[in-house]
Amino acid sequence: MSRLRIRVTGVVQGVGFRYYVVRRAREYGLTGWVKNRPDSSVEIEAAGTAGPLNGFVEDVKTGPPGAHVTGVVVDRFEDDPGYQSFEIRS
Repeated sequence: MSRLRIRVTGVVQGVGFRYYVVRRAREYGLTGWVKNRPDSSVEIEAAGTAGPLNGFVEDVKTGPPGAHVTGVVVDRFEDDPGYQSFEIRS
């Protein structure tokens, strides 16, 4: 199992980005969370297998209509955080 911590910058708050992330993560069968950060970026932590995680990252780079992603930083870890679902955190 792999875990990614992703930081997304650009126009990613107020455009449904977190809901898009949850929907895509669930479609890929991933677990984890997404939250808005005070600096107007979005932070994501996702766990799963390599193939679905790679597809998920590509989707995050695009985002939903209305979003304008200007940066994506991905940190990879090889551990199982034990998440049970994918959720929005505040």
